[in-house]
Amino acid sequence: MKQPIILIGGGGHCKSCIDVIEQEGKYRIVGILDLPEMIGKRILNYDIIGTDDDLPAFLKTVGHYLITIGQIKSSEKRIALWEMVKKSGGKLPVIFSPNAYVAKSAIIGEGSIIMHHVIVNADAKIGINCIINSKALIEHEAVIGDFCHVSTGAIVNGQATIGSRCFIGSNSTISNNVCIVEDSLISAGTTVFKDITTPGTYFAKGLRNA
Repeated sequence: MKQPIILIGGGGHCKSCIDVIEQEGKYRIVGILDLPEMIGKRILNYDIIGTDDDLPAFLKTVGHYLITIGQIKSSEKRIALWEMVKKSGGKLPVIFSPNAYVAKSAIIGEGSIIMHHVIVNADAKIGINCIINSKALIEHEAVIGDFCHVSTGAIVNGQATIGSRCFIGSNSTISNNVCIVEDSLISAGTTVFKDITTPGTYFAKGLRNA
């Protein structure tokens, strides 16, 4: 029997999460929490049933939640929602696409979503409330901190370490053994060959910090 789950955040990322949840087949989506003006509208045939403030009331009947707002510039909103769910006693399961490969020895933190065609290889570690987006590759022994978004087609090579609250842009490549400090944003298409020790936004040409 499928367990009921409520999604928090009704934007474009939510649509992608819905597809993964439907494909996984473990959870039944009860509805979506979003802004007050969105109540009554639908996203991919699921109703927006309330706002974040309604969370304590829904917890009386629904125990599982997934944070489905996206993350690029800042993880603050996802962190705030995470803390709200945890404080209220809700559970945040890991969601796996059946089209992804996750090694048995990999560790995935609660509330994270592993999307379509992701590969997570041996002894990799992914923190809590992360987005590992479509076709990303997390290689052996790589470490992804909490509240990170590894975007579409990004490659995090073996034994690399990504600090918490980072964004790794689409089609970027993090080389073996590289460490990236927390609160960093790596723009799309960037290749990182050496450690990044100062938080900031980094672009492809010469790893320029904005």
